[in-house]
Amino acid sequence: MKALVLAGGSGTRLRPLTYVMPKQLVPVAGEPLLFHTMRNLHQIGVRDVAVVVGDWHAEIADALGDGRRFGLRITYLRQDRPRGLAHCVLLARPFLGADDFVMCLGDNFLPDGIGDLAADFAQRRPAAQIAVRAVDDPRAFGVAETDGSGVVRRLVEKPAEPAGNLAVLGVYFFTEAIHEAVERIRPGARGELEITDAVQLLVTAGATVRASEYAGYWADVGRIEDVLRCNRHALDQVKPELLGEVDDASETVGAVALAPGARLVRSRVEGPAIIGPGAAIVDSKVGPNVVIGSECTIQATRLGDCVVLDGGRMTGLISDPQPLPPEGERRDD
Repeated sequence: MKALVLAGGSGTRLRPLTYVMPKQLVPVAGEPLLFHTMRNLHQIGVRDVAVVVGDWHAEIADALGDGRRFGLRITYLRQDRPRGLAHCVLLARPFLGADDFVMCLGDNFLPDGIGDLAADFAQRRPAAQIAVRAVDDPRAFGVAETDGSGVVRRLVEKPAEPAGNLAVLGVYFFTEAIHEAVERIRPGARGELEITDAVQLLVTAGATVRASEYAGYWADVGRIEDVLRCNRHALDQVKPELLGEVDDASETVGAVALAPGARLVRSRVEGPAIIGPGAAIVDSKVGPNVVIGSECTIQATRLGDCVVLDGGRMTGLISDPQPLPPEGERRDD
């Protein structure tokens, strides 16, 4: 099985972060979102991956490289502008050939992996399989209407009056049957080739399309609060590891991962927290739910529930944790 990863979105709702980086490289638990995706793909046996990139192609290619660090071989495909998910399949057809493939959105966070979804697809091998999740308000999603046994009868994009509550997530498994369907559809209301239209065409033609309900943690990372929420979830898995320097006037409480070269000077760090390589925490109180990037300097500062990007400098700042707003709706940016 091959993989197609879509990493061409602009991430307008993640500004100002996305003024300086693509949304797919926004860090969660100290690593870019795309790194989590690549590891998920390796775990299900994928070795060849095509990554569709847009304006941030150089930055994404620089971060992922040729894929060897993940045990993968990565090919980059340039999309000149957003033309829809189905257009990405068209673009990748020479790479995909007749192989089965999994298509993932590069701004989704699935830390529990996609092994169960892959196993379900391998066992049944329908023409297409879509990952779904029951949600309270499906109007902001594509919605899968099924026959009760998991067979999809209809797909509707962002329905005003949903007939069900199974939201389509950003993980799709396809056989080569999807290629003919993609070639037959036309741009929708947004002027893009919609993958839901192609999958619906398979359904209409009588091909088997299944919906597989995803049980793990899932987030569509589109807003700053989504980043913080995902970060908080991922930090629950942090193991205490003090590989840096902690002076006699400093202390760590709970699960704190202190990278080599990091220093705590007259400071307190409350876990869960990750302190990156070369970071210096001086006369400060940090945590819980904090990730400090590499080569940061935090001085006379109090931080909680936040992410500090690599090379950040903070002095005399007090930033107490604030309650996160309710889960946001899915976007198309």
